[in-house]
Amino acid sequence: MGFELNRFQGDVDEELVCPICSGVLEDPLQAPVCEHAFCRTCIHEWISRQPTCPVDRQHITSAQLRQVPRILRNLLSRLCINCDNAEYGCTRVLKLDALVAHLEECEHNPKRPLPCEQGCGLVIPKDELKDHNCIKELRALIQTQQQKLNDFQQELTEQRFTMNEQKRELQLLKDFMKAMRISNPAMRAIADQMERDEVLRWSNTLTRARVTRWGGMISTPDEVLQPTNGTRVDKPLALFMRRCPPRNKAPPVSVDCDRKSPTPGSVKTKTTHLEYYATVHHRNNMDYLVGRK
Repeated sequence: MGFELNRFQGDVDEELVCPICSGVLEDPLQAPVCEHAFCRTCIHEWISRQPTCPVDRQHITSAQLRQVPRILRNLLSRLCINCDNAEYGCTRVLKLDALVAHLEECEHNPKRPLPCEQGCGLVIPKDELKDHNCIKELRALIQTQQQKLNDFQQELTEQRFTMNEQKRELQLLKDFMKAMRISNPAMRAIADQMERDEVLRWSNTLTRARVTRWGGMISTPDEVLQPTNGTRVDKPLALFMRRCPPRNKAPPVSVDCDRKSPTPGSVKTKTTHLEYYATVHHRNNMDYLVGRK
């Protein structure tokens, strides 16, 4: 709907008046051929009932409507209009293009949002402040938040159920593939490829290795494999904690030195061990030479 004519200072050109509502154009659009201008709301409502131009009855659709020329928009923006809140005491007269910004700050605007002065922290329209009840409003707000929380929890439960069902179906598929692999060589190749893809996806989730103890020069992709309290973690357990695919949780090669080697110590301890072994090695060499003589 357009602006009422009696709100404007001086005469308004008839080209700036909407033929439908007889008010000054608000957010105007024009027809494609005849170029008659109308308020956006007015022309859309008119076309929804009768797809013709209200002036010359030419056929038009909502998709054919377009923006009015810039000169028409400039003429509209220069019009002087009274504030919407004149009946509440505002005496401002301003340009039409500045009306929206003024209404947001107008102290006479009954819908201007104001913070509650009683300390609840809510922002209330000015005309509702006198009937505002902090306890009632906060209770309603808490109920709304509680309802949202319940909805989220319900959605989370449904998602978990769906995920568990998908995991169960996936495990059944893996078991089926394992059984088929034994009896069908072609299925064995497909199953092997699926397992390789699964291992590849798992490996892409691991973080880059980093050195956590320079004294021992032991690097690991995660603290799971190198605890800080000095204890040792079994490899299958560590792979399980990193969600490794089942067939790859056992080490592919049994490395005895990893299980038998002592836990790395400090630099001072290693230096002492090196000096001791050098002394023993030298003594053994001397005994060997003396024995030969």
